[in-house]
Amino acid sequence: MTHTQEQVLELKNVRKNYGKFTAVKDISLTIPKGSIYGFLGPNGAGKTTTIRMILDIIKPSAGTISIMGGSSALDVRHEIGYLPEEKGLYKKMAVNAVITYFAMLKGMTKKAAQTRTDELLEKYDLNDFADALVETLSKGMAQKVQVLSTIAHNPSLVILDEPFSGLDPINQQVLETLIRDMADNGQTVIFSTHIMEHAERLCDRILLIAKGQKIFDGTVAEAKSLIPRRILLETRGSIDSLQSLENITEVSKVPVEPGLDPSYLVHIPKDTHPQDILKHCFDHNIALSRFEYAEPSLHDVFVHLVGDSAWEQRL
Repeated sequence: MTHTQEQVLELKNVRKNYGKFTAVKDISLTIPKGSIYGFLGPNGAGKTTTIRMILDIIKPSAGTISIMGGSSALDVRHEIGYLPEEKGLYKKMAVNAVITYFAMLKGMTKKAAQTRTDELLEKYDLNDFADALVETLSKGMAQKVQVLSTIAHNPSLVILDEPFSGLDPINQQVLETLIRDMADNGQTVIFSTHIMEHAERLCDRILLIAKGQKIFDGTVAEAKSLIPRRILLETRGSIDSLQSLENITEVSKVPVEPGLDPSYLVHIPKDTHPQDILKHCFDHNIALSRFEYAEPSLHDVFVHLVGDSAWEQRL
């Protein structure tokens, strides 16, 4: 096993019951060192419960958790950075003092913590706010400070619970950059989110979870391969020649308003390139008023696997 294949975290049949209610149902997964791993699903799906069990904040009702070679996160807590869903900072403290304080709580000397704080403030454009009180910061700026406090001690494993929630688009981009920086530094990052777009841009691997159950665990590409690829065509011409192609799995007519060109959804297997279909249309003089191909999104995959209603669930 190479260094990059080391498992930082392994869950085996982990379950959490609250009385007769099962919040997490027999989840198993492994997370390799140095990866960015997303826990994805609607609010109430069981993401936070799973994270709290990983961190030994709550105990699983069944199953086992191995984290960084040990059986409890408490034994390696100085190597872990955790940003909870319910975020909070000491409002009367200055920004640099807060980051330094959290670094010292995780075992750094005061001098090392201050040096690290200065580096982070410089790198993420917060120098001008170093002496500002936390209570004077905007929500997005305060969350940025909290993330830096979480990683100030340079943890091997970083766990962020809904870190993008409440951030404006600019600060979301800053956080995405920060997550990539950590992965480039060899750190392992786990984050939960109900916003699929962040995971599509960032994650090496994802867990899709609904109603406490794992519905998918793998790469983003593997997830997207589960859903048929589709091309939308608009044409007044005959598509009979298309329907006879071996590399088309299905052609279905799409309802359109009167007066518009007829529309068709063409399903193609993952080893067929959309340009092959476009070339066929040109070669057979099928005049197109529209040709549109879009990769399926992770949200499309989720709906394909469990349906629209699961996305709206609340516990």
